[in-house]
Amino acid sequence: MGEAAQAFADYVAGGGFLFAMCAATDTLDLALAAHGVDAVASIFDDTPLEPRFNEKLDFDRTLAFTDFELYPNPYLYEYSDVDTPRSISPAVDPLNPGSFTLFAFSAKADTVPTILTQNHRARITEFMGQTTAFTRKTIKRNVVILATVDGYEEAKYVYGNHGEGFFSFLGGHDPEDFQHFVGEPPTDLRFYRNSPGYRLILNNLLFPAARREELKT
Repeated sequence: MGEAAQAFADYVAGGGFLFAMCAATDTLDLALAAHGVDAVASIFDDTPLEPRFNEKLDFDRTLAFTDFELYPNPYLYEYSDVDTPRSISPAVDPLNPGSFTLFAFSAKADTVPTILTQNHRARITEFMGQTTAFTRKTIKRNVVILATVDGYEEAKYVYGNHGEGFFSFLGGHDPEDFQHFVGEPPTDLRFYRNSPGYRLILNNLLFPAARREELKT
């Protein structure tokens, strides 16, 4: 996991663009921070956890998150305190899933965030995932928050620079399936042609094709 995570980070640092959702977001940074530290339960690697492993994390290696605490318990749904335990919150109601709100940016001053947040709706119905959203206190100061979860101290969508490249992380798994349990069939997008959640995904797919025009002087 550590070598794969470093390969992704090197790709971004070299000028690449990385888009990740759900558990692909925070687990990348968890692996980067734990480089050279045994911070996984023995059920996964047959070796005991390193003593005081949380004190040995290197947050200078991470992309988006900092000062977090790893949860090595394999029976716990969350991997760290980057993702708050909303999966067991009494506020989670499939009939009333809540929402998150996109921030507005100036196209002249903040071109990339403007592209990534283009949508026909500013407030979007919430959807969960293995990682649903990001605790705001664990987000690095140089990372731009693109959307926040209404009623929670959480960011749903973030963007940042790393080296010569960029990354954006979106919490949740399926914008049109609030909980999307393991084994459920994939969403048929023919029924959701105007999905604001999938529009965010499309923004990220199309973003690498955008080119900044040279200004005449």
